Amino acid sequence: MDTITIKNIFPYKKLYFIGIGGVSMSGLCEILLAEGGYTILGSDNNNSELIENLVKKGVTVYIGQNKNNITSDIDLVIYTAAIKEDNEEFIKAKELGLKMVERSTFLGELMKAYKYPLCIAGTHGKTTTSSMVSEVFLQAKKDPTISIGGILSSINSNFKVGKKDYLVLETCEYCDTFLKFNPHSAIILNIDEDHLDYFKDINQIYDSFKKFASLVKEDACLVINADIKDYEKITKDLKCSVITYGQNENSMWQAKDIVFDEFGYASYKAYFNNNFMYNIKLSVVGLHNVYNSLSVCALSHFYNLDKDSIEQGLNNFKGTNRRFQYKGTFNGVKIIDDYAHHPTEILATVKAAKAQNINKLWCVFQPHTYTRTKALLDDFAKALLDVDNILIADIYSAREKDTGEIHAKDLVNKIKELGKDAIYIESFECGKDYIEKDCQHNDMLITMGAGNVNLLGEMLLSK
Repeated sequence: MDTITIKNIFPYKKLYFIGIGGVSMSGLCEILLAEGGYTILGSDNNNSELIENLVKKGVTVYIGQNKNNITSDIDLVIYTAAIKEDNEEFIKAKELGLKMVERSTFLGELMKAYKYPLCIAGTHGKTTTSSMVSEVFLQAKKDPTISIGGILSSINSNFKVGKKDYLVLETCEYCDTFLKFNPHSAIILNIDEDHLDYFKDINQIYDSFKKFASLVKEDACLVINADIKDYEKITKDLKCSVITYGQNENSMWQAKDIVFDEFGYASYKAYFNNNFMYNIKLSVVGLHNVYNSLSVCALSHFYNLDKDSIEQGLNNFKGTNRRFQYKGTFNGVKIIDDYAHHPTEILATVKAAKAQNINKLWCVFQPHTYTRTKALLDDFAKALLDVDNILIADIYSAREKDTGEIHAKDLVNKIKELGKDAIYIESFECGKDYIEKDCQHNDMLITMGAGNVNLLGEMLLSK
């Protein structure tokens, strides 16, 4: 096989996606549609804008997963890690003996059709950083193919089908899915305890990231945050180039002369091995984004992108949806929506908010998954302590079932034990009434979490 193409990787005609509405799954469909020659079908439990876009392009999508959707003429069934073996479409496909593949394996094979797959990994910041990488490579006229976890405003989508040179891919560690990938180079932003419904402990998480790092090609690089505790466990014995960045004084890439403006946007000078490289001016808030962008400088420099593209691309990035996203103002109260659903992410978001010229900071936090809330309960409580007014919504179950072991009220009680008041809200309507009554001019309200807590902000702004 002289040239690897999508068609010779997947020589099929009819493909069925179980869970087609997911950000990654819909993006895969878009790439295959652009390639041409495929008939694509799929199903999901709920309709969405992503699904409607696919339908407009000729994809058949069933709302609701029913065994009768699966027929014997389907050549390949692709399913997400969230699909369990008791799913009736999954069962029917197995009964018919259809060829089946999990999404991450499918994507890993698809990556072979690209010259330079660039994988952005880490417990936090993946969507933002992969979006920054996308902006820089777009600015440099590299026409990358893009698949990320949020809507990037410059392309008004979570994906873009470009050339077969660069593929920018947000890369998740959950269920070890990223171990199925084939990166040329990669970024590892951070490593924290998370997804403890799958990982046993932090040691297993480190082992997983070590295996991921070993997938990077010898002629490429791993860009890694030197502020990660014992990051050498990840980089030891790697055959690729290892490029470090961060606040660690031994980092190869460092951010110096950091200054924040009145909007919380940072400017800084990027240095590589103590040599000045770039003047960076960001259009997103927070110190954490200084270091997210510094990793992008390191990766872009490795691929010989020009100085102007790196500087302008990072300045062009205005954020993605649900990442400290300004939604509007009601009664002089600024509403921000943020996807933070891990204590480390909450701390970064709260710090960025408190750095702005506001009166009081309000936060409606919706915990995401029962296992994460139970495992990190103390850390969640501590992370919220700098918020002036804390409202806790019911736990968003996502893929999990409620076993009765943990409740949002447990987080409220834990916060109170630490000497801070917090309020449990039974519904978004209840939260809306409370906020309308007590929020004051120049306060900031953050709706925070990876579930549907953003609906509360929309309710307030719809008046």
